[in-house]
Amino acid sequence: MKSKVNENCIGCGLCNSICPEVFSMTDEGFATASSDISEAQEESVQEAADSCPVDAIEVEI
Repeated sequence: MKSKVNENCIGCGLCNSICPEVFSMTDEGFATASSDISEAQEESVQEAADSCPVDAIEVEI
């Protein structure tokens, strides 16, 4: 699984609170995703994507 945060990000931090192992906040206040997503993290990553209020998280299986 791969994930990325697109330009729609508003920096709410929800993804980081759901899955801090994959999502972090930049100095500019926007989210970024780690390129290494383990199988154990896939459910949390999908939950973060589904919870994003602006659909900024793109998930590729």
